[in-house]
Amino acid sequence: MSPATASVRPGPSDEAPSAVWVNGRPIESPNLTDGARPGAVDGVSQLDVEPHVDARSLVLDRGLHFGDGLFETIACQHGRPRFLAEHLERLALGCERLAIDFHSFEELSEEIAHLASGAERALLKVLVTRGPATARGYAPRGDERPSRIVLRYGWPLEDPRHAVDGVAVRIADLALGENPRLAGLKHLNRLELVLARSELRGSPFVEALLLSSSGRLISGTMSNVFVVLGRRIVTPRLDRCGVAGVMRRAVMRVSADRGLVVEEGHLGRADLDSAEEIFLTNARIGIWPVSAVESRILVPGPVTRQLQQLLGPWLDEERA
Repeated sequence: MSPATASVRPGPSDEAPSAVWVNGRPIESPNLTDGARPGAVDGVSQLDVEPHVDARSLVLDRGLHFGDGLFETIACQHGRPRFLAEHLERLALGCERLAIDFHSFEELSEEIAHLASGAERALLKVLVTRGPATARGYAPRGDERPSRIVLRYGWPLEDPRHAVDGVAVRIADLALGENPRLAGLKHLNRLELVLARSELRGSPFVEALLLSSSGRLISGTMSNVFVVLGRRIVTPRLDRCGVAGVMRRAVMRVSADRGLVVEEGHLGRADLDSAEEIFLTNARIGIWPVSAVESRILVPGPVTRQLQQLLGPWLDEERA
C-alpha cells in the first residue's frame, strides 16, 4: 500500500453500541428508537431492562471527571471473546496499581460471555472506574464503589489489503509524556492519543507512531509496534509509558513457542529508518505489516509473514 492510498472510513457498525450493560444490568441500546425496539434486548425481556442509568451516579463518576479507571477492548468471533484471560489479567493488574477495589471479575466474565454469544463478530469495550465520587477533589476518599460498563459494537469495516499489502504510517508530532507508574496500563486518560489520532485526519496514513518525550519509540495510537533489525525482532520496552497490548503479548508468546526470540528494547527514530520490517498489532487487527513510514517504502517481509501464519490459528482456537 502506498502513502497515497486513503484509509477506509469506519462504517455505521462501529458508530454506536448495539448493547450496553452497567453494573450487571442491561440498559436500552442507544441506537434503538422508540418505534424500533424489539421485544427483548440480548435475551432479556423489556420488563427486565433498566430504562436509564442513575443520573447522579453517572455525573459523579470519577472515570468521567478524572479518567480514574481502566478499559479493555475485546475482539469476539464465533460468539466468544478472544484472549479473555489475558484481558482480565491486565485489568486486574491495573486495578491493583491504581488501588481500585474491584473484585467482580466472575460477574464481569459472565457479562462478557453473554454479550459475545450474541454476535458472530463484535468488539466489546469494558470499562471499570473507581465509581461515583463521594467527595469533591482529586483524592479518592476510600469509600467509593467501583462501576463496570460493557458495551458491544459491531466489527468495523476494514480494507482486507491492510493485512496483506500493509499500511502507511507517519510519525506523530505529539510526544507521549513519561510516567512509569502508569506504564503498561490501559487507563482512561487517553487525551494524548486523541490528539495524536487527530493528526491523521484528512491524511493518507492509517496509523501514527508515537515517540516519548525522551525520544523513545513507544507504539501507535491504537497499536503496538515491532521492528525487525537484522536477525532481531524488537518491540519497545514499555517501562515509562505506553500500553502493554494483549496482542503484543500473544505475538511474543507464539514466537517463543516456535523458538523465535522477541526482545523488549529501547528504540528510537533511527531504528525506524534502519528497520528491514515493521509491523503493528492490536486485539482486533492481529498483525498488520507497515508498507511505508512517511516517504520510506517498506515491503512486508518474511518475519512478518511467518508471524502472521503462526498467529492465525491462535486467533481461532478455543484457548485464544
